Amino acid sequence: MLHLNSSRSISDPSDPDAQLTANNGEYLVNISLGTPPFPIVAIADTGSDIIWTQCKPCTDCYKQDAPLFDPKSSSSYRTVSCSSNACNSLQSEGSSCSSDGSVCEYQVSYGDQSHTQGDVAAETLTLESKTGNPVALPKTVIGCGHDNAGTFSPKGSGIVGLGGGPASLVSQLGSSIGGKFSYCMVPYAAAKPTSTMNFGTNAVVSGNGVLSTPLISDPSQPTFYFLQLEAVSVGSKKIAFQGSSIGGSGNIIIDSGTTLTLVPTDFFSQLSDAVETQVTGGTKTSDPEGFFSLCYVPDSSLKLPPVTAHFKGADVVLTSDNIFIQVNDKVVCLAFYANDQLSIYGNVAQQNFLIGYDLPKQTLSFKPTDCTNT
Repeated sequence: MLHLNSSRSISDPSDPDAQLTANNGEYLVNISLGTPPFPIVAIADTGSDIIWTQCKPCTDCYKQDAPLFDPKSSSSYRTVSCSSNACNSLQSEGSSCSSDGSVCEYQVSYGDQSHTQGDVAAETLTLESKTGNPVALPKTVIGCGHDNAGTFSPKGSGIVGLGGGPASLVSQLGSSIGGKFSYCMVPYAAAKPTSTMNFGTNAVVSGNGVLSTPLISDPSQPTFYFLQLEAVSVGSKKIAFQGSSIGGSGNIIIDSGTTLTLVPTDFFSQLSDAVETQVTGGTKTSDPEGFFSLCYVPDSSLKLPPVTAHFKGADVVLTSDNIFIQVNDKVVCLAFYANDQLSIYGNVAQQNFLIGYDLPKQTLSFKPTDCTNT
């Protein structure tokens, strides 16, 4: 745990939460940084750790719609020294020293080749709560990005890492949330694009229809939340899944920051063939961008086969919104993609499920939910 605010009880009625907004392949979370609090909208990413935002002055920043965070306008902003525990704990994030040796710096690259680099700082991070009382977290370790580029949307201004490493928001909240958080992702085309991410006691997923599967950690990759996916059924055809095995246990990571579900090439071929064979109606077409391999022009006659993801102990029944993604007004495509490196359960597959992480119990729960009502 990198910040010093650990006095809040997990039964505190002010357990924090944050608004989550669907945005063209990603989900943006609302937080505030600094004193006075400065609103930040950033990608909610369970596949990475560091919390960062674009900062003035920008050496090379991507275009964002909202104003840039200015550290000089915050009375609580402090850069972190190279000898600090915070800097040492960020070695996996590529931490280093500034040329004069005074400031800890970070550099991170993501799977899509996007990158960020800048200063490591301690800053007050503020979240909302259901009581209406803001929850301030002093001395939270963040990245103040001065050089950032890649596939970032102008609607966002950085990333809120929610992974399992020490720099993530979940780890820095620590015992104050009892290792629990949850989210519910609305479909991208929903009329109401927002829902709520909860931390602490409000994040417990319970009631009828809850399915749970083990969360599996890999000490060599502490960021990632691994699951064991045993098979995927398309209609009556069950396709065994191998994936990115670690010690024969976890074989796929769950990642809110990746859009599609990435699976090995051989499995993808079997899955795609099974879906194509069992789809009825509609008109098969090609992806205008040439990226997806199985696409249809949807109409009232298009019927998709039932698809179930068989996780260890949890048979998760997927809907058409989880299986196909709308690529333009006239075309939908299979929301899976062949990738022989790391297998990833992406955010399209997670839409309209309340998904709860319980890190002490090492379980992940799925509950089918209309996320527009959360």
